[in-house]
Amino acid sequence: MKTIGIIGGLSPESTVLYYTNIVREYRGMRGDENYPKIIIYSVCFGEFTRLVEQQRFREAAEILVEAAVSLHSAGADFALISANTPHMFFEEVKSRSPIPLISIIDALAEELKRNGVRRVGLLGTKHTLTHPFYADGLRKNNIEAIIPDPGDVELVNEIIYDELVKGVVRDESRGLVVGIIRKLVRRGAEGIALACTELPLLITGEVEGVKLYDTAKIHSMKALELALRE
Repeated sequence: MKTIGIIGGLSPESTVLYYTNIVREYRGMRGDENYPKIIIYSVCFGEFTRLVEQQRFREAAEILVEAAVSLHSAGADFALISANTPHMFFEEVKSRSPIPLISIIDALAEELKRNGVRRVGLLGTKHTLTHPFYADGLRKNNIEAIIPDPGDVELVNEIIYDELVKGVVRDESRGLVVGIIRKLVRRGAEGIALACTELPLLITGEVEGVKLYDTAKIHSMKALELALRE
């Protein structure tokens, strides 16, 4: 059984989700407590966020590279970044990492294709939705990304950073996000990707009969699958 490395702290709330997802899914599959070893490297969320906001992207990517190197030194066989937005640096970090990295975008695309979804609405941070890395990654898998209107992008970004990353969950915010999802469905979304690993804290399941894809769970389940693979 392989050892999983998690680049966490981006945010602490999503890091907890990854850990519990992996352990609970293993227990459900095997019915015992012999789940894989998990090593977590928690980066400084404030420092990373400031560098991204200041567009000091090289320094932000370096934080993730250092985390991957540290996980390798600690004994991890592979790693994943437990957040969507930092995947804007995925290719650089992957090229410099001494261990394989699992992409959240590829894991999502695999699940969408399995379900026959070719047009997906995206919800996430402003960086995830306004930088091309996420939509381009899905397009390579022949999946079209539908992005919310600019005002809705700002609203979701505020809910994520002002509330969810701090563990605050409000019914009012849930209602606002449901309204945005309905707009995406009217524009042709066949599924909705919760492309921020904190969003499942706010909403899960379906809206208007359209499935919500929990990227944190999909990503962590992919890690478990690889850890158990002989």
